[in-house]
Amino acid sequence: MIHHSKILIVDDEPFNVDYLVQELEDLGYETVTATNGQEALEKVNTEALDLILLDVMMPVMDGFTVCRILKGNDETRLIPIVIMTALDGFEDRIKGIEAGADDFLTKPVNHRELIARIQTVLKLKHTIDDRISRLLKIKDHLSKFVPEAVKHIVSANPEAPELAKRERDVSVMFLDISGYTDLTELLSAEVLNTLVERYFSTFLDQIHEAGGDINETAGDGFMTIFQNNDPQMHAVRSVETAFSLLIATDTLNRENNHHPLSIHIGINSGTALVGSTRFEGLRRTRWTFTATGPVTNLSARLVASAGPGHILIGPETMLRLGERYRLEKVSRQHLKNIVEAIDVYRVLGLSLKT
Repeated sequence: MIHHSKILIVDDEPFNVDYLVQELEDLGYETVTATNGQEALEKVNTEALDLILLDVMMPVMDGFTVCRILKGNDETRLIPIVIMTALDGFEDRIKGIEAGADDFLTKPVNHRELIARIQTVLKLKHTIDDRISRLLKIKDHLSKFVPEAVKHIVSANPEAPELAKRERDVSVMFLDISGYTDLTELLSAEVLNTLVERYFSTFLDQIHEAGGDINETAGDGFMTIFQNNDPQMHAVRSVETAFSLLIATDTLNRENNHHPLSIHIGINSGTALVGSTRFEGLRRTRWTFTATGPVTNLSARLVASAGPGHILIGPETMLRLGERYRLEKVSRQHLKNIVEAIDVYRVLGLSLKT
């Protein structure tokens, strides 16, 4: 990777500054200058610097103080600082080490020593920057698959996050692709996976914006948990999101008229055990954030009963929607693994009364 380095020269002697500017710019570096410690701190706040050449004795604020301030700040700690000392500056070196200096340069500055020390320090700096950049990209990528609820819990208590399951009132939404088995026979695995990834990426963005947490994705569907202190609110939000996903599907289908997809959705509301689940494998441990119990089971059965483009809800979600939506009672069904018969409703759209 090619790096274009910017170096701050801090010295109150104009001759020293002019010499270093000429030497460094001849070597291809960009330079910024300051004549005292306070000015140096101001330049650090406004410039993206790769290295600081810092004189010791200056007016307003000396080099040791500047070094201690920068090395004590998380935002500037990784900027390397080379302190410029006199030939007999042994005590300066000791103070510089205590202040956190990365290296030292003897004054008057020798051309070869200048090049050697700068190249060594910058090589280390850019190696660290590259690794941090890669780690941040990995972190950003992985964070997309971490439910927002988990992020909030860990942020609130990073040392010992409360990830144990607790009873919470939630709305659980399952989404499946209609006719997925037929699609696997019509399309190659690569084409189908690319197609599903495109749709699901759009869905994921909309669900995150609505405050939902995607728990797990399988080849043809996923589960989402909606939470809110107001039980009615998360039920309404889950149905709003379901309609937005149907609209998003239609939009994507117009762009992708060769292989249009259909989805169907099941939603149920109520109390569930919500929290993290730990899976122990032979090679590693994996954590997921989920909701378990009858509420989730019923939602899963509802999506299995739904037709293409349909949103089916359970009786509790129906009660919480009030008169916001037009509903059609589909039937009273005995769903698999559900003991009692359940009234199932299809959501048709917004009520004319709203």
